[in-house]
Amino acid sequence: MTARYDTITLLSDFGLGDESVGVVHSVIGELAPGARVIDLSHGIPPFDVRAGALALVRALPYLVPGVLLASVDPGGGPRDRSIAVEVGDGAGVFLGPDNGLLAPAVALVGGAGRAVEITTSEYRLESPGSTFLARDVLAPAAAHLTLGTDLSELGPAVDPAGLVPALVPIPRVEEEGVVAEVLWVDHFGNAQLNVDVDAIAHLGDPVVARFGDSSRTLSVVTAYDGLPEGRVGLVVDAHGMLSVSAARRSAAGELGLSVGDEVTLSEAE
Repeated sequence: MTARYDTITLLSDFGLGDESVGVVHSVIGELAPGARVIDLSHGIPPFDVRAGALALVRALPYLVPGVLLASVDPGGGPRDRSIAVEVGDGAGVFLGPDNGLLAPAVALVGGAGRAVEITTSEYRLESPGSTFLARDVLAPAAAHLTLGTDLSELGPAVDPAGLVPALVPIPRVEEEGVVAEVLWVDHFGNAQLNVDVDAIAHLGDPVVARFGDSSRTLSVVTAYDGLPEGRVGLVVDAHGMLSVSAARRSAAGELGLSVGDEVTLSEAE
């Protein structure tokens, strides 16, 4: 067998407070010592499949081609089947639970090619108790892919059209304006919306943002330093999307914005 991939990129909600991430590294290292392992993030909020899916989409254009192992599984076990999806005409393989985690990233690279459910015992570890999917199923499969194992050997083929779709909201255009949603709040308190600047170009600048019982008039700027001291605005972030931001402080904390909150953007009078 000829190895096609030499890099495994990891994303999970494991955190760094216990041995879980190290164990996954060790399983890969034992089976495929020549593989390079990149930790994309292990700080996805626990059980938050949507946050994990969005993190993958944001990072995907910058990832080294190869094997992507993503594990955010609210079931904590085999409730969601483990899948391996070939993408980019074989340029990479995405592994993870079939719960919508991988779907946006698969769509971003043009859709799935082959897909299988990972069931072959030869490429799994026996679990002494409850199955730890990343350790017992995903990590061994990822390691074997870097050793040249063909995707088809991991388990039976599944129809890519039957994989669980993503649960990522899209903005709505209504009479009162563009209804956006807070997709995530980053470390600095910027509240990322699910709209880009083109989606609100027809509203002019500034725009009025309404959320809950509050409203703010916000200008659009292209850099965080473009926000005047003490003001909140809309920043075009590094991913081309709009975030509600404040100069050197948490806009989400100041405005009481949380993931899932709706923000209606409308024309200022």
